[in-house]
Amino acid sequence: MQRAILATAITLASAITAPAAGIEKIDLFEAGQGGYALYRIPGIVVTAKGTVLAYCEARRSDKGDWGPIDILMRRNEDGGRTWGPRQTIVHVEGDQPVNPVAAAQNLDRPGDNTANNPVAIADMQTGAVHFLYCLEYMRCFHMRSDDEGATWSPPVEITATFEKFRPEYDWKVIATGPAHGIQLQRGAHKGRLVVPIWMSLGTGGHAHRPSVTATIHSDDGGKSWRRGDIAIPDAPPVRYPNETVVVQLSDGRVMLNARSESDAHRRIVTTSPDGAAGWSAPRFDDALLEPICMGSIVRADDRHIVFANPHNLSRKDGKEAPGKSRDRINVSVKLSEDDGATWPTSRLLEEGFSGYSDLAATRDGTVLCFYERGATDGANIYKTGRLTVARFNLAWLVDGKAVP
Repeated sequence: MQRAILATAITLASAITAPAAGIEKIDLFEAGQGGYALYRIPGIVVTAKGTVLAYCEARRSDKGDWGPIDILMRRNEDGGRTWGPRQTIVHVEGDQPVNPVAAAQNLDRPGDNTANNPVAIADMQTGAVHFLYCLEYMRCFHMRSDDEGATWSPPVEITATFEKFRPEYDWKVIATGPAHGIQLQRGAHKGRLVVPIWMSLGTGGHAHRPSVTATIHSDDGGKSWRRGDIAIPDAPPVRYPNETVVVQLSDGRVMLNARSESDAHRRIVTTSPDGAAGWSAPRFDDALLEPICMGSIVRADDRHIVFANPHNLSRKDGKEAPGKSRDRINVSVKLSEDDGATWPTSRLLEEGFSGYSDLAATRDGTVLCFYERGATDGANIYKTGRLTVARFNLAWLVDGKAVP
């Protein structure tokens, strides 16, 4: 059975670079190091006490999303500057059942246990950290830490929550996040834990298509979980909505910001009064390009929301086509002061190959972007070279101008 292994591994040297005034970049994981071919799918949260937890998928193979994958974490206690050793948070042993849709497409085999899509949530009321992950894209588990991510409770399976979707959507693949979930900080449902999820029928490419997005939530500190409504269906002009990020707006509404394979190549946005039901009609945000890659979002303070993803719609081979992937380059950070209605400020974070990201904010106003950069194979957008934390403040983002 699956188990959380709390041993630490050899500390990787954290290379620090300062490419521009007001920003520094710290490499946390490097491909080929520590017994793993790739590190991908970054997530990051700041706890109630200010500890920063950065986590990812550690992949033994570089062949794709299936196969032997562990989940690793590094901890920080000084706002993202210096980092502790790697911790193996999830390692699954034994001959676990393989997802049938992956087996049908020859994507996975017995013994290659896939722990995927890690999502952490900082509980600001109790100080705990909640951690969700999936196994073989068909089971979901919850763990909890009460000591700033140093140790974790045994995993508790919560797949029954996803079973509640079956009468409406007979999924074969499920995935949390990835990135992070949130705890609602205002409104009638203050304290609610909200995690975006996506589900797939598994009949299409890579067994991840077609797909829809929704949320699950907990109102009792992670003891029990409930499904929400399907937030973004797979219905024209939206095609295959999947990896989704979440933020609470100043009026208490919850906004989802989703990746899709739609011809519009724009991020999809929808809002709900409580993060579970009553989702607005999904719309494309013209300001946020969609190269078909995970993005990230966080509330930096009471007035500002920050968003990051690769700001690019080109391909170096020139073969751009509607609904098809574009090159993962030029991860950029955008700032909104009106709850995501507009994004007037944008600044390039990483020129060249750069992909998935997650965002967090510390109490002193520092924004942390944990993201993929560099490549082990320049011809393959999925072979990330490093996972890096960039530290900057809003003054850097607006290039020295006054922050409203």
